[in-house]
Amino acid sequence: MAFTQSPLPYDPGALEAHNMSARTFEFHYGKHHAAYVTNLNNLVKDTPMADMPIEEVIKTSFGDADKVGIFNNAAQVWNHTFFWSSMKPDGGGTPTGDLAAKIDSDLGGFDKLKEAFKTAAATQFGSGWAWLVLDNGALKVTKTGNAENPLVHGQTPLLTLDVWEHAYYVDFQNRRPDFISNYLDQLVNWDFAAQNLAACS
Repeated sequence: MAFTQSPLPYDPGALEAHNMSARTFEFHYGKHHAAYVTNLNNLVKDTPMADMPIEEVIKTSFGDADKVGIFNNAAQVWNHTFFWSSMKPDGGGTPTGDLAAKIDSDLGGFDKLKEAFKTAAATQFGSGWAWLVLDNGALKVTKTGNAENPLVHGQTPLLTLDVWEHAYYVDFQNRRPDFISNYLDQLVNWDFAAQNLAACS
């Protein structure tokens, strides 16, 4: 059973009005994400991992020096699929309902969440990801390097932002802070985060 690339949850040009161009998706989804899927399938072909759920491939290969390539590609396939759903046309705004209440109780309010998320995303040196996760029942903002993700630490991801340079260079060049602010103000999909939180209850 081969791993496949999940379709985008919106048209590649759907975020143009919110400063993420179709050209970014041409490279990011069409080339980077697609290459991780191809590489993963080549690496696990004729092994037991070829028939595992991708989450199990990630957890099983993490920290295994002989499976670094498998981990990197499997995690990047999963991370990108999750990232596409972490955005939506006319995103941004503020969370509501149970998610908003939990942000208030666990993180000190929405402004504190945004500040922590911006800091995590901006201070991830080199390539990596910023995350909102559920960890032992509490919301946390985290960051990971390269392909690493919260699944390997027993955390439940609620949303993510890709801060690899290829995620933003077409539209923002070297201005990562502007890319982060644009994500939070115009792209982030709080409904997706709320669904992920609800699935944990």
